[in-house]
Amino acid sequence: MSNLRNYYIELGVSPKVYDFCSEIEEGLADRFKEIDKITELNQVKVLKAMQECRFAEEHMNGTTGYGYNDAGRETLEDIYAKVFKTESALVRQQITCGTHALAIALGGNLRPGDEILSPCGKVYDTLEGVIGVRESKGSLVEYGITFKQVDLLPSGEFDYENIKKAINDNTKLIEIQRSKGYDVRPTLSVKKIGEVISFIKGIKPDVICMVDNCYGEFVEIIEPSEVGADMVVGSLIKNPGGGLAPIGGYICGTKDCIDNCAYRLTSPGLGKEVGASLGVTRNIAQGLFLAPTVTSAALKGAIFAANVYEKLGFKTVPNATEDRHDIIQAVEFGKPELIQAFCEGIQAAAPVDSFVTPVPWDMPGYDSQVIMAAGAFVSGASIELSADAPMKEPYAVYFQGGLTYHHAKFGIMMSLQKIVEKELITW
Repeated sequence: MSNLRNYYIELGVSPKVYDFCSEIEEGLADRFKEIDKITELNQVKVLKAMQECRFAEEHMNGTTGYGYNDAGRETLEDIYAKVFKTESALVRQQITCGTHALAIALGGNLRPGDEILSPCGKVYDTLEGVIGVRESKGSLVEYGITFKQVDLLPSGEFDYENIKKAINDNTKLIEIQRSKGYDVRPTLSVKKIGEVISFIKGIKPDVICMVDNCYGEFVEIIEPSEVGADMVVGSLIKNPGGGLAPIGGYICGTKDCIDNCAYRLTSPGLGKEVGASLGVTRNIAQGLFLAPTVTSAALKGAIFAANVYEKLGFKTVPNATEDRHDIIQAVEFGKPELIQAFCEGIQAAAPVDSFVTPVPWDMPGYDSQVIMAAGAFVSGASIELSADAPMKEPYAVYFQGGLTYHHAKFGIMMSLQKIVEKELITW
């Protein structure tokens, strides 16, 4: 394998960094085999859904205009419903991002006087503007919809006592964020999500439980929709798009909830009947087919990153040995210059724009400057190798993606290389 070592050295990885990372990788073989078992199950699940829905070549032909009678769009949504084991699904390229999908799900199913409850604390930064936690024009607060949160316990567990106290007559929708967002907290497992949903519905059976499923799809063998969630919501340029979907989002859930979402996305009276596919169905469907394998690659990359940086003495969330419930790997650096160097390394490893130097900027929807590294084929696709961080305490960077494990591995090696070159660590 000396030729491989030489290639990495030619790409800018020093022998010391290469040898350090290679030694760590050798110890992960058994862990990676376990991930492969999950990948195979999810791959078969997707394939089964596509075959049962009789997905055909003709379904990949696009429609224009109103998009009436778009058989491909309808079949794709049937496939998503089967994969996530729900009554219905809304899968559209007209959904611009994950935040948009969440806004549709909330706006479609809430009315003035209703209250949202988050049992896992602070919602993701961009959703704060949607809800109105942070003042934003057109937020749900302007429509008389209120919000309440119950923080997780210091252990990362749900605070069941205070969740019960927070539920009232106006509680209409429970918003559960599976991934950590810009917060150094554990990602929620599907099992834990199911437990809290069961608890909440035991108190108020008619409440809608919605899970922000971003970054979690295909990491486990079941999804939150299989343990009681009325809606699961996500972005197609994350896990389920498999790196091929150029845009879009999905919402899977009960027929009533999805119909409400469709009326919000298009208009009352039209719902799911309109929305031309414009030839994008092929990429979205093929991306879903590849999604379990691509998610597996990103997951292995995250585990590799945790092991590398934990051995260097940094706090990692999840840590090097914990079970995984999403593809996000947080590394708490404590210093902004370490974040900057890490992101420079990820960018330098990219197939696109590898020569660009990422810098912090005032990104829309966030309350602090954010630095992002992403040389992606699809702009902003965080299933591709990427890293981002808010430039504020505790100065943690969030690493995710990698269409192949070997690219994710290279990204982590380059991130360490940049840190070493800047003499920000001693080892």
